Amino acid sequence: MTPKSWLAAAALATLSVSAAHAQAQPGAAPFDPNDPWVWGDVASLRGLDKVTAETRDFYAPVGENVPFFALTISVKRCAKRPPERTPETIVGMEVYDRRTDGSGVEGGAERIFSGWMFGSSPALNPLEHPVYDVWVLDCLDSANLPPPATTAEADDATTPRPPPEGPAPGEVSD
Repeated sequence: MTPKSWLAAAALATLSVSAAHAQAQPGAAPFDPNDPWVWGDVASLRGLDKVTAETRDFYAPVGENVPFFALTISVKRCAKRPPERTPETIVGMEVYDRRTDGSGVEGGAERIFSGWMFGSSPALNPLEHPVYDVWVLDCLDSANLPPPATTAEADDATTPRPPPEGPAPGEVSD
């Protein structure tokens, strides 16, 4: 086996093991339990609306359902490594898509993600949604939260925004 093919095989094996850990249930830890972790009770997340290219930072307390536009995010557990260790933040969560029937009447919610997301490797186990992305920023203790101006409720992420005033880009006005 050549050194190049050995390196490729080792990288593939590492990704396979990491992906298997990432697909574990949100309540089961995807790491060595003897490794020190600091558990928090609030996940700091960032969401992206791919249509408008708008990002929003928001908090999702463990055990609560947090709306983000048409998504509902339920964080089960979150942890991060202590400062003296290699930086890593993990969040076990479930994400539901609240579907509508086309006229705005909300139908049943469909679970579109269940597993662990990693702050240092967002592409390892991403949320796959055509309109929204969500990724991990931090895991915090609720006693040490910054002011709540960055929560989804403060950003009013659950109400649609009105269309912009004036002509659309490329449109000629009279």
